[in-house]
Amino acid sequence: MWHCVGPDFWQGAAGAGLRRTGRPDTSLSVCVPRTDACYLSIPMNQNFHHVSILPDACMDALHILPDGVYVDATMGGAGHSLRIAERLTGGRLICIDRDEEAVRNARERLASVWDRVAVVKSDFREIDRVLAGQALAGADGILFDLGVSSPQLDHAGRGFSYMQDAPLDMRMDRQQALTAAEVVNTWSREALRRVLFEYGEERYAPLIAAAIERERDKHPIESTLQLAGIIRDAMPAKALREKQHPAKRSFQAIRIAVNDELSALREAMEKAMDALNPGGRLAVITFHSLEDRIVKSAFQAAAAGCICPRDFPVCVCGQKPRVRLVGRKPILPGPQEIADNPRARSAKLRVCERL
Repeated sequence: MWHCVGPDFWQGAAGAGLRRTGRPDTSLSVCVPRTDACYLSIPMNQNFHHVSILPDACMDALHILPDGVYVDATMGGAGHSLRIAERLTGGRLICIDRDEEAVRNARERLASVWDRVAVVKSDFREIDRVLAGQALAGADGILFDLGVSSPQLDHAGRGFSYMQDAPLDMRMDRQQALTAAEVVNTWSREALRRVLFEYGEERYAPLIAAAIERERDKHPIESTLQLAGIIRDAMPAKALREKQHPAKRSFQAIRIAVNDELSALREAMEKAMDALNPGGRLAVITFHSLEDRIVKSAFQAAAAGCICPRDFPVCVCGQKPRVRLVGRKPILPGPQEIADNPRARSAKLRVCERL
């Protein structure tokens, strides 16, 4: 069971009709499981700002119906959320984010559309439970904008950036126990090598893992710049001549491990496709090859249906396609968007539609 607090309070079981209690409330609209502290009233954060990636392409991809139900599964700075909600008249937008700072920001960022929005602090892998908690059987469109958000990178204290000194944290949900400091200082050398190689595609993973082990044997590794320096010093000279920062791939890998991002994404893709109403669309923005590979594979598998070996003369598995691909190739940002927002450079938008 989920409780929601906001200007409009909605109750009901999954699949049942919504019932509006009509109790006005000026606190932030937040849903939490019954097992958590019941009602949350969180102050607004005026410094959480994010430039939305591919905003027009996302709106086109979702084919927004004015009276439809939509989910922004990665609300972040709420730029996409605001654009979706502005197109609704009688519809409903559910915003999900695991970051408390994003949740605090939403009350102000979405003030103009607050009557049609519900904000839920949750992991997007729980999208099915979130919809059930809102008494919704499905959605007409779901958007994922993956990866770390601009505010998380820009706020040095969060520990995501290798350009600013801060404690090693990297948690998207600051209530979780595992931090980057624990990964760096307690995981085995082999586990670190595997994380750096698999999640960061770092070809110098063995050298970096060995350097981290040597340094932490002397003293704990506690800050982002301390870790970035260890990574830089472990790499050969030719690697330091690359355009990107030498710590970029390693920081990405550790962040993914801390937040269990790839497992969550695999789970969320299946649940999101199941949650779509017929004709509903799923749009996903990825920023690196690991994410894109998972999304592309999930879309292709759902669109193919049959899983029988190719040499079988007839289908015996009985599986039917669940979605159709909207475009065979991903949508990419144009030169002007990249010039205005360099963080859009690696973005790819993939879209599918529920059959």
